[in-house]
Amino acid sequence: MINPEKVKSVRIAACDLNGQMRGKRLPGFEKKKFKDGSIRMPLSALNVDIFGADIENSPLVFETGDQDGLLKVTSRGAIPIPWLKNPTALVPVSMFTEDEEPFEGDPRYALKRIIKSYESRGLRPIAATEMEFYLIDERKTSLLPPINPISGKRLSTPDVLGISELDCFDDFFSDLQNGCEQIGITVQSITSESGCGQFEVTLKHCDALTASDDAWLFKILTKGLARKHGIAATFMAKPYSKDAGNGMHIHFSIMDQNGRNIFNNNKSEGSEFLKSAVAGCLQYLRGSTLIFAPFGNSYKRFVKDAHAPISAQWGYENRTTAIRIPGGDLASKRIEHRVAGGDTNPYLVMTAVLGSALLGVQKKLTPIKPVVNNAYSNSAEKLANNWEDAINYFGNDNGIKQIFSKQLIDNLIRTKRQELSEFKKIESSEHWKYYVSAI
Repeated sequence: MINPEKVKSVRIAACDLNGQMRGKRLPGFEKKKFKDGSIRMPLSALNVDIFGADIENSPLVFETGDQDGLLKVTSRGAIPIPWLKNPTALVPVSMFTEDEEPFEGDPRYALKRIIKSYESRGLRPIAATEMEFYLIDERKTSLLPPINPISGKRLSTPDVLGISELDCFDDFFSDLQNGCEQIGITVQSITSESGCGQFEVTLKHCDALTASDDAWLFKILTKGLARKHGIAATFMAKPYSKDAGNGMHIHFSIMDQNGRNIFNNNKSEGSEFLKSAVAGCLQYLRGSTLIFAPFGNSYKRFVKDAHAPISAQWGYENRTTAIRIPGGDLASKRIEHRVAGGDTNPYLVMTAVLGSALLGVQKKLTPIKPVVNNAYSNSAEKLANNWEDAINYFGNDNGIKQIFSKQLIDNLIRTKRQELSEFKKIESSEHWKYYVSAI
């Protein structure tokens, strides 16, 4: 809990299109401002590139006078920032226009729009995320694994599902678990993954908006606490060319008004609703690639036999596919969407996944046959091959136009085209320096 009397400063922050915090620092709690929505910030602040620069020729900037929006506190309220020395609070906010309408360019509002579409049909999506990241040493001229705090030696091999590596970084993971508890995130498990210095944290199922809030805050918390411990954490999709990439898997199911999971028909294959949702996810996968892979580095993760999907396929208990139907308790029947990288904006990813699934259910789409073998060996529709293609697919896909608002689509395309242009001016060997600190 936050004690306002002890807080030395407050960070007020909204989520921009790249998942970065944009906001202000206040000297302390000003309860009146939090309640009346008098804290203001330019609307364009949520539409800057990964370098932190305005988008050239954006209608949000000079064309409209760079107008202010209103920042309103989300249901999360004030939460502690445990990685700073001085007592500090973070207040997550959403952006509204001058007439107090939700700002269409706010990624959190994009998700709220989709959730309202579910609610208008008497449905409620439940979701959880699996967050993968690397602990790294970024002090050198290239990315390196961290130093083992116990042995003093640099990590050199992976430790898949091992316990010893978790124990070596116990101080960090204990702080991470405690920090999650302080800000209201429930951790289900922490595991060592298949990359050297790579870990995965699974967060608990809850309503889709809270799950996305949790994922966004978890990334901020993890990076902040890592620096407190003298290392760094990165959610880059592919930090090392020969090691596993970082994903952000989405698990979701849909509940009806009676609290019944509509994916469950008391059979292992799941209901027709589940199959239609799968079909929707597959049909709009290529158009959504930009959401799941928002940077040039993201496409290095999509390689054959590297634990990341490369095509629009699905299967039961099959981790080589983009869409997996896990086994287990039938009442908890769910879809696992495995495409998004760790470098993504959780709100946009959840919007794309749930929006595609809802379109599939509405249109009663039928999926292709589930894969029973290695999906990497099959011929199927591929994801966008590169960043530039993904931008074009995103802008022209009819499904995307039904899921996202026209303004958000335009803002994101402008942002990604500017980033693509800027990264072309930078030596590829230097790109990681910009990703590590930002995503």
